Amino acid sequence: MVSKEVKVVNESGLHLRPAGVLTQTCIRFKSNIILHYGERNIVGKSVLNVMAAGVKRGAVLTVECTGPDEAEALDAVCHAIETGLGEGIAEENGGPASS
Repeated sequence: MVSKEVKVVNESGLHLRPAGVLTQTCIRFKSNIILHYGERNIVGKSVLNVMAAGVKRGAVLTVECTGPDEAEALDAVCHAIETGLGEGIAEENGGPASS
């Protein structure tokens, strides 16, 4: 089992589109992937679980991977979250990042 804390940086949090990107990233791996958010344990391979958690920008998640490809899964999932899940990264002042 490997784990890492990661901050949600995209402007809109984990609504449908970024939740779908996260889920698609998770299902590429054989490992079990759980996202810990407060008291919630979110199954990373379930878009409904991810969306239902209501994760907002700035939230800190602990990504936990257990299985044969856990290190690769952890790297890929954390990278996806750290880079905004296809939506880009929000600036700290609340506005979108300039490109």
